[in-house]
Amino acid sequence: MISSKSRGFSLLELLITIAIGLTMASVAFMSLMPLFNENHIDAAYDTTLSVIRNYRNLAITQRKRYVLIFTAPSTITVQYWGVGVPVSPAPVTVATYTLPQDMQYATQTGFPATAPDIPGDNGSTAIQFNACTVIEGGSPCLVLNPDGSAQDDQGNYNNGIVYITRPLSNRYSSRAITIYGTTGRARGWRLYNISGADTWVQQ
Repeated sequence: MISSKSRGFSLLELLITIAIGLTMASVAFMSLMPLFNENHIDAAYDTTLSVIRNYRNLAITQRKRYVLIFTAPSTITVQYWGVGVPVSPAPVTVATYTLPQDMQYATQTGFPATAPDIPGDNGSTAIQFNACTVIEGGSPCLVLNPDGSAQDDQGNYNNGIVYITRPLSNRYSSRAITIYGTTGRARGWRLYNISGADTWVQQ
């Protein structure tokens, strides 16, 4: 006969223990969600900015042209395009970069009507670069040149902006990256509420 002192947990005690454990795990997960979300926006921003800057540097050091094609909602395709005749030879894809799945090149309601650093942009278009009409059928793109400039595929300087956000979430984690065509300079921005006004602040 088994003593009552040596018996194991009852089913009720086991269920209570599991319920407490699940509750603690849920609380821990919820408290970590903002950190996970922040890591995703940081990764999306860092990926986009580093692709622009790295291929601009490669264009300068290798004396080549690189084309960055931005495709909503979350992809950058990089192509090598030989220097010489504007159209031929055709560009060759060398890499593709994708943002974390919850991040997009998109805008949100409430973005300031004046974009950072780029006069004339009203904050309503996710990817605001000149279209490559010769080589990419009208997709927004940057052609990064050996002189460091950013142009379209017809040789026009390409000032522009791309917005990075998590749709339907708090817009104040959103980022933006601006390009100044004559120099190819890329700047990063983050949206803040400053004294009641939504404002882009340079990172």
